[in-house]
Amino acid sequence: MRCWQGSPGGWQAWPAVPPRWNPWVPLDVRDSPNLLTPFKQWRLRHDPALCATALASSALRYTVLADSRPAPDCPIENSVRLHAAKVAFNASFIATCPLAVGYALFERHGLQSAARRVFGQPVVGIEHYGSFACRNIARSARRSQHASANALDIAGFRLGDGRRISVARDWGGDDEAARFLRLVRDAACRSFNVTLGPDYNAAHRDHLHVDMGPGRLCR
Repeated sequence: MRCWQGSPGGWQAWPAVPPRWNPWVPLDVRDSPNLLTPFKQWRLRHDPALCATALASSALRYTVLADSRPAPDCPIENSVRLHAAKVAFNASFIATCPLAVGYALFERHGLQSAARRVFGQPVVGIEHYGSFACRNIARSARRSQHASANALDIAGFRLGDGRRISVARDWGGDDEAARFLRLVRDAACRSFNVTLGPDYNAAHRDHLHVDMGPGRLCR
């Protein structure tokens, strides 16, 4: 496919930009992430229709939710409930659409690659501590991203052979489980805006916190 561009010497044919390299084409979760992926994710934050298109390109099972206010000061907007698909959850959870897209990218392009690299097998289950909690950041007057279901706390992983990898138990080791968890943390940093683990502070000693808030932090 070619497009035509005017020039002083006449019209010239130029190869069309592949969709994954076109910043204005909706994000397709199936495409390998590139330098434009963060920009495409950023565009989803305030465009529910664009986010819905991106999420529909994933293999996730989800239910679209109506906007709600489960607590007076904690409205939840543009959200879905994620259900188990190829990777099982210990429980379904609510996520904003941008968080769900970030999770889809993380699972497809980061988590499974890390598992196969270290263990030669896939992750089949994720244990989490939940997404929504109407509260402030610890020792802060600022609302947590959990207050809008824009964050998820991941506690552990289950491999295809039944082995369980726990952040609380395995992070501090020097074996393949610890190596896997660090690869997972690094992969999460590429898919989410904020990723905080045990190296950040004691409050995160037993889980990886990931969110799609406005800041950028990888610890």
